[in-house]
Amino acid sequence: MPALGGGMNAGDPRPLRIGLSARLMHRPPAELNFPGKTLQYLEQSIAHWVMAHGALAFMVPTIETGGGVQRRSISVKSYVQELDALILQGGADMAPESYGMAPLRDEWRGDRIRDRYEIELFWEFVIQGKPVLGICRGCQLINVALGGTLVQDIATLRPEAARHVEPELYDAHWHEVVILPATRLADIYPGRAHGRVISIHHQAIDRLGNDLLVEAQSADGIIEAIRWKGAGYVAGFQWHPEFHRQGDLLDSTAIMLDFLAAARQARQDLQKAG
Repeated sequence: MPALGGGMNAGDPRPLRIGLSARLMHRPPAELNFPGKTLQYLEQSIAHWVMAHGALAFMVPTIETGGGVQRRSISVKSYVQELDALILQGGADMAPESYGMAPLRDEWRGDRIRDRYEIELFWEFVIQGKPVLGICRGCQLINVALGGTLVQDIATLRPEAARHVEPELYDAHWHEVVILPATRLADIYPGRAHGRVISIHHQAIDRLGNDLLVEAQSADGIIEAIRWKGAGYVAGFQWHPEFHRQGDLLDSTAIMLDFLAAARQARQDLQKAG
């Protein structure tokens, strides 16, 4: 029998079904020929990161129009019931209104529609006892969903901090993070006190959300990884593990396998309870 990937097990051979929140493009460029339409999409690397470990990736579309969720025959609950876990992917800034603030600049207004969609997704997965993993914006969204706030622009509000984004380098820009001891992250990277990560963000966690622990930070004090202290699996990473393909970067396999193991365990627990 072939070896099972991270998304499969002998007791239930079906691959795990991982939902990925959609990126939204409200005003597509004219050359795409979708005038007046909103596009929803995945970045390829994050879907391939899931599939490379034997799980299936499914984009979860929004079910809203005009900025408000409209209940139809299909609900967010219906989607979550069919999936085993959720990844909140990166993308546009969060809207400061989502954490009780006003944008300091017009270009930092963010995407309130996407915030509402992803916060609802987050809570439905938590309520149903299914794991959530947040990447970059997704890490920030977890923090906000749990009552935290964000730094709207690191360079402006934390001028002493290092550069966390270099537009001309994009996914070739990296920095070191420190893995804090006595954390789950330290457990899945035994013997590693630090590592290089791909950094593409100008915003960051400010006030930590309720019942969250910091698991990694950069040398300048920017929070780089968080985990929920609650009963379920909720973890967020400010860096982009899906872009880690070079040998000198922190291996992303450990993060994905830990997440999929939690999803598999949650599936088994729900099957027993049902």
